[in-house]
Amino acid sequence: MTDTGRTEDGPRHIAIIMDGNGRWAKARGRPRAFGHQQGVEAVRAVVRSGADLGVPCLTLFGFSTENWSRPAEEVEALFGLLRRFVDADLESLADDGVRIRILGRRDGLSDDLVEIIDRAETRTAHNSRFFLNIAFNYGGRDEIVRAVRQIAAEAVRGDLPADAIDERIFAAHLDSADLPDPDLVIRTSGEQRLSNFLLWQAAYAELVFLDVLWPDFGREHLEGAIGEFRRRRRRFGGVDDR
Repeated sequence: MTDTGRTEDGPRHIAIIMDGNGRWAKARGRPRAFGHQQGVEAVRAVVRSGADLGVPCLTLFGFSTENWSRPAEEVEALFGLLRRFVDADLESLADDGVRIRILGRRDGLSDDLVEIIDRAETRTAHNSRFFLNIAFNYGGRDEIVRAVRQIAAEAVRGDLPADAIDERIFAAHLDSADLPDPDLVIRTSGEQRLSNFLLWQAAYAELVFLDVLWPDFGREHLEGAIGEFRRRRRRFGGVDDR
């Protein structure tokens, strides 16, 4: 990956809901798992493109807490893709200065999958050139509930006074602690909803919905979404006097 420097007018953090793998495969008469496999190639492309375009932080929605309701063979295929992605790409990503973080629950995952997640995070822990976050076994409401439980436990122990709890303290208990909130959330496939993704963090994110299915997502789509972001006025509840 070529480092062209950070953009001055953002976005600093892009989050993507990678939707449409199943429909892409169905349109070609193939099983849904084939669409997910092709989606991994789009992941590789968007990581390269994000770094080249000077976006320092990227979060991808890989597997939600609601995805457990899908057929068992599809769930296992999704788990297998994470395994293969780490096995195939970890060393090159680490050498390129990419730091990997997996957001979401660890409980419910197999021991070997937890080991793979731990290995990816440990191997890249000291990198800081590009931040790649994968939301896996993740749900925004679940993340908020887990944060509330942690804060409540600290308050009960006397470690955290109730009147000290504010937005900063709350954000520090989320899976994304120490990461900037996303400036831009992209969803592919034409669907127009957040689907329980980064509900707290995306409070003031710009939303861009694209008709392209995820396996067909490429650099040109990312550049187009960034261009749309830069054309918007971000007021954060204030008034735009321009």
